[in-house]
Amino acid sequence: MNTSGPVEFFILDGLKEKYILPFVFTAYISILSGNSVIIYLVRTDPKLNTPMYFFLHFLSFNDIVFTSATMPNMLFMLLTGVRTISKTGCLLQMFFFLSSGGTGRGLLTMMAFDRYVAICNPLRYTTIMTRRLCVLSVFGSWVFGIVILLPSFIWATLLPYCGPNVVKHLFCDHSSAVVLACTDTTRNGVLSLTVVVVFLVGTFIFILTSYICICKSVSKMSRADQLKAFGTCVSHLIVVCISYVSAVFVYVSYRVAKFDPDVRIIIAVLYSMLTPLLNPIIYSLRNKELHDAIKRAFGKFTTASKETRKTVPSISK
Repeated sequence: MNTSGPVEFFILDGLKEKYILPFVFTAYISILSGNSVIIYLVRTDPKLNTPMYFFLHFLSFNDIVFTSATMPNMLFMLLTGVRTISKTGCLLQMFFFLSSGGTGRGLLTMMAFDRYVAICNPLRYTTIMTRRLCVLSVFGSWVFGIVILLPSFIWATLLPYCGPNVVKHLFCDHSSAVVLACTDTTRNGVLSLTVVVVFLVGTFIFILTSYICICKSVSKMSRADQLKAFGTCVSHLIVVCISYVSAVFVYVSYRVAKFDPDVRIIIAVLYSMLTPLLNPIIYSLRNKELHDAIKRAFGKFTTASKETRKTVPSISK
């Protein structure tokens, strides 16, 4: 659709098939419930009051923000068929999606540093990983997520949109929206590439360096200590691999001109929900402390339910 004046709204024209609605709905509900459980357990169970779980529960909160930036509107479109979104709404969706994505990488990086300190400097762990450092690290991750995207985002808001307004996507993805600007976007593309390099490669190198140091330290331990040390890292490693591999797939899909548009959209949608969906499952399956916390929480609810039934007066016949 072409417009004769400045664009005031966009049309999200990707994957109109209704069969994906149950899949997206189920995934979103699972993301909300799974990550909410993690947040509840860490906030209420004193035994989970450690830096690792402090970062984990903020990662869960960030995953909720990350998916809520796109999936509710996606569900609304698939359900009603109304695919228009205001220019402001599109830019806000873009901002929260990109910033929370950057924040997630920052949190994963800090979780790698936490594992490095716990394994390589166990005697100094409590003095290094203080509450103050953890709070500053989370705050820094949010700042990182916002600052790293600001140049590309501000440039995208300043571009003139006066021609086609059909975004070939299910949400306002930066690359899909910027190409609609009625001006040369080469510099914006270069800037976006620079952001990706800093955003993905920079954090990945930091995480990789942390695990190289961990491996060197673990190699000097006994067999039993090696298994214990790797057991505390495996969940984080799996999440990192899924997160970065899926991000690379999305980036490659946009850089390969012959990529099928529908396949590109499917990859982007899977990227937006895969890590938030799997995070609670991976950490719950691989973590005995979370297992025990879930049992304790379930026990509290069961006890409270029994006590409530006892206190309810019976109705005489």
